[in-house]
Amino acid sequence: MKRNEEITTKSIENLKFESLNEIQKAMISNDLKADNIVLLAPTGSGKTVAFLLPLLHHLDNKISGIQALILAPSRELALQIEQVFRSMGSGFKVNCCYGGHPFKTERNNFSEPPVVLIGTPGRIAAHIRRESFNTESIHLLILDEFDKSLEMGFSDDMSFIISHLPQIKKRILTSATQAIEIPEYSGMKNPVNLNFLSEENKPDITLKAVRANEKDKLDILIRLVCSLGNEPTLVFCNHREAVDRIDELLSAEGIAHDTFHGGLEQDERERALLKFRNGSHQILITTDLASRGLDIPEIKNIIHYQMANSQEVFTHRNGRTARMNASGTAWLVLAEKEAVPQFLTTSPEFVELLEKISRPEPPQWITLYIGAGKKDKISKTDIVGFLIQKGNLQKEDIGLITILDNTSFVAINRSKARQTVGFIREEKVKNKKVKIAISN
Repeated sequence: MKRNEEITTKSIENLKFESLNEIQKAMISNDLKADNIVLLAPTGSGKTVAFLLPLLHHLDNKISGIQALILAPSRELALQIEQVFRSMGSGFKVNCCYGGHPFKTERNNFSEPPVVLIGTPGRIAAHIRRESFNTESIHLLILDEFDKSLEMGFSDDMSFIISHLPQIKKRILTSATQAIEIPEYSGMKNPVNLNFLSEENKPDITLKAVRANEKDKLDILIRLVCSLGNEPTLVFCNHREAVDRIDELLSAEGIAHDTFHGGLEQDERERALLKFRNGSHQILITTDLASRGLDIPEIKNIIHYQMANSQEVFTHRNGRTARMNASGTAWLVLAEKEAVPQFLTTSPEFVELLEKISRPEPPQWITLYIGAGKKDKISKTDIVGFLIQKGNLQKEDIGLITILDNTSFVAINRSKARQTVGFIREEKVKNKKVKIAISN
């Protein structure tokens, strides 16, 4: 237990947290008191870290096999949880399984099973049906964003999975919605309820609106985006056709951005998110696929290009900003005669934009693709050393690094990108010749 406490302390340092928030402290203090915990907390409140830190107390490197299973409703959320767990530097092996990722690769990874397994209900259920891994050693179950999992129709998959976990000793369930009925199959008997869905925990969001002079809202959107400059911004649409239309217009205007919706291939979606996180793009146009569970820090603005169909969806969209005690702004883009939604509890401040606004400068960062990853034993330290020694970069020219199974992506100073690629294109990474290029 003492060793795990040391790991927890080190993990907090690795996360660069000055202190834990009230939700995270409550989870840790209740961890040893209860076998079943239900955590109700708003989006952006640090729920992921709140359940990952206590998890460390229940893991043992001396035990072989999977010890903890975390179920998440979307592949993006599953990958995000994996990323946070890795950044904690606990030393415990973790794997992530989700649709769109090669099933055979995932199954091969179980030849040396992880301590922590993260995945979507559909993919984990498929692995259990094919007996890809042994469930006997799993003693801790976390159901993250459980309300969203029910909403997306994963109830049968979750019931099936839980029925094949005979050794569960501890259960944690999280939700951003209070009005959920927890099914019997979850095994959550007499849980401790930690409810942080109060008015006091509401995010600090300012509501503003702009109105177009005609039915077409694209012109006012362009002016709004330009007026916000290089502040990280999510633009929400109800349909992917609208996402694609805005994508074409911003491309024609030469404004750096990316898109994110269910019609894209999985690798395209992952690349769009990592570029948004590392600052290579400050604007992400998306459907409601990005409204739940994605932890992208420091988003300043939410733009509702097309209004949400309900207050719940509106709230979850806005939950992408004003995270972890920060503040943010939610913008409504309204057509000439479009009404302010009746479900809004406060009236927005209407803002007049200038007719002509300069295009925002390109972001400071651009993403470099390296054709090697975790399977090649590549580390962040390897990449930083390589770029400094061979690419003639300074440490401050290197931003966020993301290492996947077979590829890596690193943000580098945009102004030095061309010369850096020229220096390193023919160089070897850890004695291996790999493709290196600016990521499209």
